[in-house]
Amino acid sequence: MFSKIIVNSPWYFFLLSLCLGLAVALLLYYRNKKNTDVPKNVTRLLFILRFLSVSLISLFLLSVFLKQLKNETQNPIILVAIDNSSSMIIQKDSLEIRKDLPEKLTGFKKNISKNFEVKTLLFGNKTNSSKDDPSFNEKETDISNLIAEIENNFSNQNIGALVIVSDGIYNKGANPIYSSEKLNFPVYPVAIGDTSEVKDVAIQKINHNQVAYLGNIFPAEVIVSAKNFIGKEVTVSLSQNQIEKAKQTVKITSDNFLATCNFTFNANTVGISKYVARVTVLDGEKNILNNHQAFILDVIDNKEKVLLLATAPHPDVAAIKDAILNSTSFDVEYALVSEFKKPIKPYSLIILHGPLTNNSNLIIDCKANNIPYWIVNPGSSENLPGIKITSALNKFNDAESYINTSFGLFTITDELKKFTKEFPAIKTFFGNYSLGNGSNALIDQRIGVVETDSPVLFFTETNGAKSAIFIGDGLWKWKMRDYAEHTNHNLFNELISKAIQYLAVKSDKSFFRIVAPKTINENENIEVDAEVYNKSYELINEPDVTLILSNPEGKKFNYTFSKTSNAHKLNIGLLPFGEYKYEAKVKVNNELFVKQGIIVVKEIVSEKINTVANHQVLNAMAKRTGGKLFYKDQLDQLEKEILKNEQIKPITYSQNNTTLLIDLKWLFWIILIFLTIEWYFRKRYTSI
Repeated sequence: MFSKIIVNSPWYFFLLSLCLGLAVALLLYYRNKKNTDVPKNVTRLLFILRFLSVSLISLFLLSVFLKQLKNETQNPIILVAIDNSSSMIIQKDSLEIRKDLPEKLTGFKKNISKNFEVKTLLFGNKTNSSKDDPSFNEKETDISNLIAEIENNFSNQNIGALVIVSDGIYNKGANPIYSSEKLNFPVYPVAIGDTSEVKDVAIQKINHNQVAYLGNIFPAEVIVSAKNFIGKEVTVSLSQNQIEKAKQTVKITSDNFLATCNFTFNANTVGISKYVARVTVLDGEKNILNNHQAFILDVIDNKEKVLLLATAPHPDVAAIKDAILNSTSFDVEYALVSEFKKPIKPYSLIILHGPLTNNSNLIIDCKANNIPYWIVNPGSSENLPGIKITSALNKFNDAESYINTSFGLFTITDELKKFTKEFPAIKTFFGNYSLGNGSNALIDQRIGVVETDSPVLFFTETNGAKSAIFIGDGLWKWKMRDYAEHTNHNLFNELISKAIQYLAVKSDKSFFRIVAPKTINENENIEVDAEVYNKSYELINEPDVTLILSNPEGKKFNYTFSKTSNAHKLNIGLLPFGEYKYEAKVKVNNELFVKQGIIVVKEIVSEKINTVANHQVLNAMAKRTGGKLFYKDQLDQLEKEILKNEQIKPITYSQNNTTLLIDLKWLFWIILIFLTIEWYFRKRYTSI
């Protein structure tokens, strides 16, 4: 550590400080009659102590700084990421992987920890830091998510290398080869599993609607693959609730065969139906877990109509329209305001894009007919319902976004919450925002690094009438960023569909309401919300809400909801795939309310479809980052490779710290010690 004194006061101020200390010391101890009986050595000591104490105190009043240059050395971090998915233990060496691999990795990490800091990550559907051994129970593998998490959590740290222990099979997220190009350190894959092609017939994928409408015909495409079974015939069948509905015979014409079987069905029963596709099991197959696959269809008997009106063509309008078309729960009709002449009563929601003045009559009609409306990019900050904006005309901000954590009208996924901060900036009104009563902001503005209370998207409910406003121009940019990051529009579509679903859904006037998913994947937590109202339709949370859950075997489990400020929440957690029935109860003023429903937990079969290790992906990642591929029996060679890599070295950071002299505590204690010693001797020899 290097120190330097910086002086911002004239030099003669220091001379005056010394003179002041000398003057006070002379006044007390030079030819003072009170000191005649004090030994000369003691007098000299007291003189020196008083001179130093007064001089130092005087120096505190001057602009004297102590500048310190501090050097810190950070050792390289070696990240060891272990594939925790179930495909790692499906193959014939599963026992070795489950027992021996964790022990070998523990020894490897212990050896390199002598020179480096080692951190362990487990990845599958998501990535987590962990000190525990892998359980190999993840249902999906997303290597691109691993890379993204490393970028987010270790961006400013000295990462020396990334060791990925995996079979290379990925079935979620972007191609990890391209994602790894962002890394500025080498990737050393440790390849697991067998890459040998085996005889296999599999259902690769089923393309189907999530929702169908009563009386409609819906299609289902079953994609079948076959390897090394040329000349054989297989039967592909589809059954509903264990009753076979249709089947097709397919002849395999090549060693790497792929075919699509098209089926159509009538949606004639309201509710959730389970369909299972099966393909014949042939002699010689090593993996028969992928010969069947199930899917869920929710048949409903109505479809909400959404009217999308715009004052002029705009990319925001196209983005909203595409998101609605992607949802099977809504029909959308688009028109320009100047051309629309129809009545609005048949519509469940009106979306208005453009200046509010051009749409004022439509808003009046919506209020008169109790039809929810959503204003997007209103063009002016004046007379917006549910909010007051005090601003200068024609002044705008480029605002980024973040989720308001206190929003509770509906839920969105953690992925969307996290990704909202990555949305590009949009143009919003500059000014002071004040939300009215009954308004709730889902997304707020972030100006630079400052998170404000000014909303971007908020919802209002007044006397049962719902409305929403998106304050800003550039919603289409969010859709483009979603595609750039994920090669799809799923998160953007989720935001639009959740907002529309909340606005368009008919109000539930019951005193006890349950919000639970109809279908959910087996790797997702099941969360259930409950609302209890009194006779004045005010939310209350005094009564206890209970829930009885019955699994497919009929076994029952009892739960009690946790109470929030004015509602009830229950996190059931993860459940095995199957159909679960629930019954929720609450008692209010001796009146019992009961709600029943079904939750279908869908099986994730991604890890069962393809079990052949993909070491080509791992090798490509290594080459693009300057690393090298190793196998599970070469951990000692990997250790030597990392140790000899001259690019993996400590980094020294220099930091300047400037401190006022008066802020140095140790100087205070020195002065206090000087004064205490002086007081002691004066008390002893002079009785002062």
